[in-house]
Amino acid sequence: MVIHVENIQKSFGKQEVLKGIDLDFFEGQIYSILGPNGSGKTTFMKSILGLVKPNNGKIMVGGSDGMKDHEYRSNIGYVPQIARFPENLKVNEVIDLVTSIRKQPSFPQEFVELFQIESFLNQRLKNLSGGTRQKVNLVLALMFKSDILILDEPTTGLDPINTIRLKELLLQLKSEGKTIIVTTHILHLAEELSDDIIFLLEGHVKYHGSTDRLLKLSHTKNLEEAIAAILQGEIDSEEETPVVNIYNRKKNA
Repeated sequence: MVIHVENIQKSFGKQEVLKGIDLDFFEGQIYSILGPNGSGKTTFMKSILGLVKPNNGKIMVGGSDGMKDHEYRSNIGYVPQIARFPENLKVNEVIDLVTSIRKQPSFPQEFVELFQIESFLNQRLKNLSGGTRQKVNLVLALMFKSDILILDEPTTGLDPINTIRLKELLLQLKSEGKTIIVTTHILHLAEELSDDIIFLLEGHVKYHGSTDRLLKLSHTKNLEEAIAAILQGEIDSEEETPVVNIYNRKKNA
């Protein structure tokens, strides 16, 4: 197990965002976190990253206590939903800045070539399109070859070719034993990539398990229909308990 999350709760004022999340994440697996806006996806990911401090619960990352020791973050690559960098910096200056902050060996050229941003390295961020900015964000997250990748809507702004490149890269990194956690609204991408689907709804884990298992339990033909079935409460009450608790299958294996 790489990441263990136990009874994570987080409120912002009177608003409860996470209401007792229990999850485990393992090596060589891709997890897609799905859910409607406001379900707690980004707050949950930021809690693992140490960017949000939960009100209660336990987070263990690679044996480190995520609530106390933040050194583990040096082994995480992160693509935020909205990345903000000084607009006046050039792309190569941002790469150098992030490398100097993390003080780790980096391999940006490999990913610069993959996402074909060589011609943008001397351009300032303020002059880049949204899609090119996203490719820069991906390079910054991937270039340290971290064991854990947390990607919040990583395909935002990407054209179909670069979306395919990213998908192929993530599958390759999975085969190398990386732990990859992705949030996305593109359901077919989640279906193609993921070993496990995690569906959050109103701060709770409503489902955690494979796509095939979800399709069987919801009696649907694709992930889009299965998600609609969850939202509409169409999964039988007798089947709902094993769906919600399916994450235990690896802990008990």
